[in-house]
Amino acid sequence: MYKALKELPLNFKEEEKQLLSHGIRNWFSLKSLTDERLSIVVKNSRASTRNLKRLRGMATLICEINLSQPEAALLLHAGIPSVKVLASLTPQEVLQKTGRLERQLNTGKKSCLDLSKALNWIESAKRANS
Repeated sequence: MYKALKELPLNFKEEEKQLLSHGIRNWFSLKSLTDERLSIVVKNSRASTRNLKRLRGMATLICEINLSQPEAALLLHAGIPSVKVLASLTPQEVLQKTGRLERQLNTGKKSCLDLSKALNWIESAKRANS
């Protein structure tokens, strides 16, 4: 069963509404969304192409290396936008990029990422890339 699109952040609410109205209800369908179809989803709506491309990037990370939505968002916003980029990094580089983002956001939360988890993500990305 494919992971359903649910509880997207507020800044993606218009995109979520448009995706659902076009029958795109799970991350796999979003990952498979072509640029042409993406343009159709955006047409005559308040959804943005930029946000839909970000969501599609998250969908790729979620589907190809089995990340959760918050994990995929963390990587994307930390400057790790694809499986290919993730596969090229070391665990320390992943921790540096995500740690920098978490410090900038100043959430006060303890990071959900450690070297072991970063290594697992990188290994999964390498398998998906081969």
